[in-house]
Amino acid sequence: MSVLVITGTGTEVGKTVTTAAVAAVAVAAGRSVAVLKPAQTGVGPDERGDADEAARLSGALTTLELGRYPEPLAPATAARRAGLPPVRPHEVAEAAAKLAVEHDLVLVEGAGGLLVRFDDEGGTLADSARLLAAPVVVVAPAGLGTLNATELTARELDRQGLDLAGVVIGSWPDAPDLATRCNLADLPVVAGAPLLGALPAGAGAYAPAVFRAGAPGWLAPRLGGTWDGTAPVPPVGTGPQDGRARNGRNEQEDDSS
Repeated sequence: MSVLVITGTGTEVGKTVTTAAVAAVAVAAGRSVAVLKPAQTGVGPDERGDADEAARLSGALTTLELGRYPEPLAPATAARRAGLPPVRPHEVAEAAAKLAVEHDLVLVEGAGGLLVRFDDEGGTLADSARLLAAPVVVVAPAGLGTLNATELTARELDRQGLDLAGVVIGSWPDAPDLATRCNLADLPVVAGAPLLGALPAGAGAYAPAVFRAGAPGWLAPRLGGTWDGTAPVPPVGTGPQDGRARNGRNEQEDDSS
């Protein structure tokens, strides 16, 4: 796959760290990687966006945003309130296709969930994925409530004729409860697609070298990793004094928009 679209069942589910993990594994394998964030919201002009954060963690060299809006809102709303042009699905597809000419892998990270609107005409990330004929990875939470949201997203992808590559759990807690443990088996059933990985909670705060070392063990072979389907184990050296580093964002933050 030269273009992979990464969406979520909602906001703050771990899309950015999942994008970073996929990128890190690809970079380690010698592939050139570009990270495209079509619409970045809730970030000021001089702040690091999600694509920049994914590159910092993974070592990917190419990042691109098509629109940046200061308020933490849906892209269409944020663009309208800022008086700025919205991002259009065809612009996302054109930018990704252009990046794919010069890169082995292009990761397109959406904002919020699959049907969050880019513009007032109702264009979404799903429209971009269809124009690209690209597979989609859905990032989902680990705990109670995730099954319904994941199945709804999977059904919408199927309704639109899009390829659901699989599901990644964006943040696996250190002490999972019963519902979370059961969801490890139930998520692929409701999605009708394989579970392609699980990232440990707080992985976005790991030092880049630690993140890159751990990433293969969080992702299934289809995404280039070695994950065997069991709960993820944080890599050695991820205590607050050694493996995690503040990076100008909230230390516990996995995803911003």
